[in-house]
Amino acid sequence: CFAHLPIFLASPELRKQVIQSSRGARTLLYEEVLYTILHRLGKPELTHVADPDELYTYVQKAFNMDPEEHDILLQRVKELEKPIFCLKATVKQARGILGKDVSGFSDPYCLLGIEEKTRDSSSSGGSRQENKKRSKAVVKNLLPEDQTHRTQIISQTLNPVWNETFILYVLDSDDDVETVRHKLGELTDLHGLKRIFKEARKDKGQDDFLGNVVLRLQDLHGRDDRWCRLEPRTETYPNRGHCHLQFLFMHKRRATSASKTQPSYTVHRHLLQQMVSYELLRHQVGSTSWNGELSKHASTILYLHATQKDISDFHQVMAHWLAYSKLYQNLEFDSSCLLHQITSIEYQWVEGRLRQEQNVELADSFQCLLAYGISLIRKYQIVFPLSAPNSTKKLQSLLRLLVQMCKMKAFRELCTETPDLQEMVTEALKTGTAEWFQMKKQHLKPMVKVSVCVCVCVCVLGSGFVSFLSREGQLELTNYHQWFKEAIPKWLQKAYTIALERTQRAIQVDQLTPLGELNKHSTSTVDLSTCYAQMVKTWQQLDWPDPEEAFMIMVKFVEDICKIALMYCRLIKTRAEELSSKKHKEGEAANRLCVVVNNIEQLRMMILKLPSQLDWARLEQKTGAVIAPEQIQHTLHHQLQATVTCLNNEIRGVVQTLASKLHAGIARHIQELYTCSASRDPEDVSIGMPEQTIFSSLLELLWNHTLDMLKEAAKQQLGNLAYFKKLQCALKNLERCFHGEGCGLPEDTLHNATFTALEEELDLCSSTSRKLIQKYFSARIQQQASPEKYGAVTIKALYRHSEQKLRVEVLNAVNLLPLDSNGLSDPFIQLTLEPRHEFPEVMTRTTQCIKNNLHPLFDEVFEFLVPPKKCQQDGTCLLLTVFDYDTLGANDLEGEAFFPLCKVLGLSEDEEAINPSRVPQTRLSLTHPGTAGAEILKLLETRKGDKEAQAFVKLRRQRAKQSRETERQQEQQ
Repeated sequence: CFAHLPIFLASPELRKQVIQSSRGARTLLYEEVLYTILHRLGKPELTHVADPDELYTYVQKAFNMDPEEHDILLQRVKELEKPIFCLKATVKQARGILGKDVSGFSDPYCLLGIEEKTRDSSSSGGSRQENKKRSKAVVKNLLPEDQTHRTQIISQTLNPVWNETFILYVLDSDDDVETVRHKLGELTDLHGLKRIFKEARKDKGQDDFLGNVVLRLQDLHGRDDRWCRLEPRTETYPNRGHCHLQFLFMHKRRATSASKTQPSYTVHRHLLQQMVSYELLRHQVGSTSWNGELSKHASTILYLHATQKDISDFHQVMAHWLAYSKLYQNLEFDSSCLLHQITSIEYQWVEGRLRQEQNVELADSFQCLLAYGISLIRKYQIVFPLSAPNSTKKLQSLLRLLVQMCKMKAFRELCTETPDLQEMVTEALKTGTAEWFQMKKQHLKPMVKVSVCVCVCVCVLGSGFVSFLSREGQLELTNYHQWFKEAIPKWLQKAYTIALERTQRAIQVDQLTPLGELNKHSTSTVDLSTCYAQMVKTWQQLDWPDPEEAFMIMVKFVEDICKIALMYCRLIKTRAEELSSKKHKEGEAANRLCVVVNNIEQLRMMILKLPSQLDWARLEQKTGAVIAPEQIQHTLHHQLQATVTCLNNEIRGVVQTLASKLHAGIARHIQELYTCSASRDPEDVSIGMPEQTIFSSLLELLWNHTLDMLKEAAKQQLGNLAYFKKLQCALKNLERCFHGEGCGLPEDTLHNATFTALEEELDLCSSTSRKLIQKYFSARIQQQASPEKYGAVTIKALYRHSEQKLRVEVLNAVNLLPLDSNGLSDPFIQLTLEPRHEFPEVMTRTTQCIKNNLHPLFDEVFEFLVPPKKCQQDGTCLLLTVFDYDTLGANDLEGEAFFPLCKVLGLSEDEEAINPSRVPQTRLSLTHPGTAGAEILKLLETRKGDKEAQAFVKLRRQRAKQSRETERQQEQQ
């Protein structure tokens, strides 16, 4: 019997049986823990235990180890060979570094290494000065080349991303003067005269220093993730950016038997299970107050072991799940402890990351927990008795756990047959109830003479209820509703009285102000909606079985709801008059009347929803044999329609009152507006004009005036992204207000030329910098170039899905401009994928330089590793920039060509159906930076704090300058 399980667990024999496994396996695991504590490395976390003696005392209790045996095993572990201490360093990225090239960018890379400083130098009198000098030195000047690690070079960027990991060996973990040195450098990659001058001033091959980071090993935690400031060697450029680094102290070649014979993940799971068992039994036996949180001692040991063994976060979460789910089937604690584990597995799940045996192990844990959970539900009368506190909450927690587990991607992929959980729970409830009833029947059989028993079972499932009533044999229950028949009228009257009083109180405190920008009704409608919802829920729960009596109850419900609606209209108008009498401002009184109209309209919408909410169709079907359809139509539908008609009349009355209050103000504004905007006398215009026409003309004038004000505000706030987003939202709200759901200006009047231009301008100005850059390239792609004024290039482009590669073949260029004094050029083509923020890891490619030729033949192939989704985004393109190579000066611009990546062959077609040898040639006209995208560049230029925007504008301005120089050369020739 499940209810007695905690009592059995209280016995000392069972406690030892739960904690202790086989003696040999326990000893190996205990040695592993002692070895982990003994060879701890890294600065302790603030929430962890720093004293090793405390940890030794804790594990001695957790493993139920005698003091003598503990001392023997600890001495044995101390005699084992030390592990190889390693520092796993990951260089993630850098941001805001210096630009060392003429382009304003750099080609950065990183050098890493561990420097072991001698004790003699540290104890000498000049150690402080030496430390200061060494902290500003370059890594490659301090460490041998075989002890230095180097990342890849990221070309032309100020925010490089590496994501490269290195293993650095620590020679002596007790030496507190070791440091991790991290240096950013760049390859010199300049052209022309500037490069010659620069190389004349420095040694050939010297890379530019960008920054230095010095970290002491004793200051690093076991796991460390930090942004480090790049320090300068001089104070010339003190702000050199930051670098993102991750560190992990780990062991290699651990000497324990468990590490040699078992996988790291398996040892960690066994250790975790031992800790969780001990933590659970430390709490009061039989109590479910444990929330699954481990003590700081257990957390410290598990953290050290996972770090030293380099166990991934996902495998740690999986170990927690396997340990907790297994213990849940043996020890009693709240099932909500498991929800966090399955949520973490779902978040980090990637198909194929586990070995086959681990997949089987995880699938078995799912199946076992599902079977165990269904067995608890089957005996829910005993395991979750209603007389016990929090039984319903515990059952809900279990059901929530099972539902979430069955929804997991890991569950669906690993478990071959996906179960129907709802069907399993329903069957378990039915079977378990029948078994429970038979048990009770057998228990009570000698005490009764008449074998008539009733069983009504209601089980809470998640957010709703699943109710069923067994009607087999002795369990049938009939005419039970007759017991409540006499109380129904009084009960309905009580419900009506409570709803009426609540509505009256809501109106008394209503200030008739809108709830928000989008909700134009006031607080009283919210309370009224709640009253109606409770009445509808009452009807649904009542579910009266007698059809004729159910119809009479429905009539009473509808009558009460309609009476409350009409009473609300009367009281809310009185409330508006009461508030207006205290404040004499004409505008505020008009606003309150507008809220009254919206309140009544909201009430009308609630009334119209009643037939579906009260399920009149089901009632008509249920009463079809006793009540004619005409009677239902006459009684229910006519009553509802009459109420809706009254509400419509109330709305018209309030609108007329509002019109009378605003009549003088409207006439005055019409007079002023027509005086300012029309050449004729306003009184002449108004004579004989219908009132509706006057109102429409006024609205149209106000609308155009509002658009002009928004345009003026936009000019004054150029570059303010947040302000333009607010203006954009304000324009939409104004459009909705002036349209008035069809009661105001028509849409064709609203959407005039001024509105369209303003909407496009606001949409452009409210875009982020990256979106603006994409729009710039879209504009350049759509640019109408003159027919090959600057020449053309011919390429072939094909995308291969199997390799996720874009293959570009540059064939030739024709009709190029002669930019050299000999009447020819030395052309080469630079290929980049734009925008750069979409392809940060794709390097720029360059063709060979063809000397003295205006029609060069290249025949070169380039491949770019890019995902297909990136190529299908708006504005992504292949930029081909043709330069004339200049030995002494800067390279001259021949022209640019933009090829949209969305048009690449193979991107949307089947790869097998494409013959690579028949890829069509594409001829692209060369263009120069013109007016296309100029407005976008102005917007980007106003965003001074955005480095990415400024760098892009700087590059495009440089291209425009090169274009002007090219045009000037052509004019001179």
